[in-house]
Amino acid sequence: MSLLSKLFGGKSLKPNRIPLQWDDVTAAWMTAAIASKHPDAKVGEVKIVTRDDGTNRRARFALSYAEGDGPKSVFLKAHAASHRIVHLRNGNLFNEARLFASGVSLPVDHPVVYKSVIDYLRLDFLLVMEDLMERDADPRDALRPLTVEQVADGLRGLAKLHSQFWNFSNKTHPTLKWVKTWKPSAGWQTGLKKWVPRGLERAKGQISVPVLALSGDEVVQIWARYVGTLAKGASTLLHGDAHIGNTYVMNNSVVGFLDWQVARRGNWSQDVGYFLVSALTEEDRREHEKWLIEEYWRALTVPEAQRPTAEQVWLWYRATPAYGLAIWLSTLGTDGYQSQEISLTLAQRFASAFVELDTLSALDALGA
Repeated sequence: MSLLSKLFGGKSLKPNRIPLQWDDVTAAWMTAAIASKHPDAKVGEVKIVTRDDGTNRRARFALSYAEGDGPKSVFLKAHAASHRIVHLRNGNLFNEARLFASGVSLPVDHPVVYKSVIDYLRLDFLLVMEDLMERDADPRDALRPLTVEQVADGLRGLAKLHSQFWNFSNKTHPTLKWVKTWKPSAGWQTGLKKWVPRGLERAKGQISVPVLALSGDEVVQIWARYVGTLAKGASTLLHGDAHIGNTYVMNNSVVGFLDWQVARRGNWSQDVGYFLVSALTEEDRREHEKWLIEEYWRALTVPEAQRPTAEQVWLWYRATPAYGLAIWLSTLGTDGYQSQEISLTLAQRFASAFVELDTLSALDALGA
């Protein structure tokens, strides 16, 4: 056991301490962690079932009970030290933990959170969440795309989220006043400028030719143009990172969203485009995207005077590939964040949409 674990973890691990090692988690600590939902439960034994320490530290624990009853297993998520500075620079470090600590109700399926802990001093957070496998959830990624009907369900869920927080401000939701408005910050652009050129190099011959004709700086500039528009119009609460890799399917039909670390305030389009383009094969997107965007628009329940027109919704959607294109070319340029196969697949989807939807002219029309 490390010196830090001896000081802050181990058998003396206190209820509001974040375990520095998963082996530090005790039955008493876990009893306190699930008490918000299961106050009469006393955990008798905890056992690590799986662990995966990558961008974040993750572990699944099996639980047995000395008294009462509770979940058979839980999922713990904390930050990996190697990625803290990047997420702090990008404004993402504490977002998910603060969102669930706020107690705000989110009208879209997501993991139940039993406990949220934030350690500002050590730049860390911890979430104790339900194990979605207990609900037979089916996590998805780009290699297992959603059906058109599943995407429609996800868009209806996003419409409920966006409608609930339409015209979101510090006054309307004071507990969420810390949520940042989307901006093309220097922090984000620093990382993108570093990795997009390498992503373009790796994508040679495998994505749309007009995209490969762009330089890395041009891709980042286009990303910044789009993100700069997200403060326009009615602001809402955004998941912010709603690509297919942060989704799961229940009962083969209900789509849920996890990993809310990039939660932001801004224009609805960022969630909608990032989700739709990433979640479908290119063929399904081409054939069904107009109907799907209309489905989202019809599902919005906002005051009629504030409701965007169908034409406005389509224009905003056409601009959205600018975001995912830069993100997934950048990810393709890195090693270890996502598999190369997933990153390339998503870069291909966004590159095709970028060209076919004429994203640059949409940005011009939006005054970006």
